Amino acid sequence: MDRIEPAKRSEIMARIASKNTAPELRVRSVLFRSGYRFRVNVRSLPSSPDIVLPKHKTVVFVNGCFWHGHHCRSGERRPKTNVGFWAKKINRTVQRDDAARARLTALGWKVHVLWTCRLEADIKHLLEALGDDGNVISATGR
Repeated sequence: MDRIEPAKRSEIMARIASKNTAPELRVRSVLFRSGYRFRVNVRSLPSSPDIVLPKHKTVVFVNGCFWHGHHCRSGERRPKTNVGFWAKKINRTVQRDDAARARLTALGWKVHVLWTCRLEADIKHLLEALGDDGNVISATGR
């Protein structure tokens, strides 16, 4: 049983951003400052990847650990109320993510998934895969 009234829960959930989140903006900033040009949320591709680098035939998903069921401290934490709902919701998201990655790969795209719990390391690996020297510009820009 949820402790919060349905109307209030709906209001809270509506405030959760699905686009232009702080981690996405961080990745986009580093890519842009490193000279890469990209498109965001390309709807013509399966699952509308967060970042698409057409020149490199590469797509990037910037995933929140909780929402996408990552195997880390944050991703394995589950709410104590409405347990069945959350387990089902996160499992569906994981299955949808797997299917989208498979479809994109079949279409010839390289797929990179960046996790919020290890964002800086994942950005470095992305830059290395794209052929950059892997030097990540810090969050402060220095």
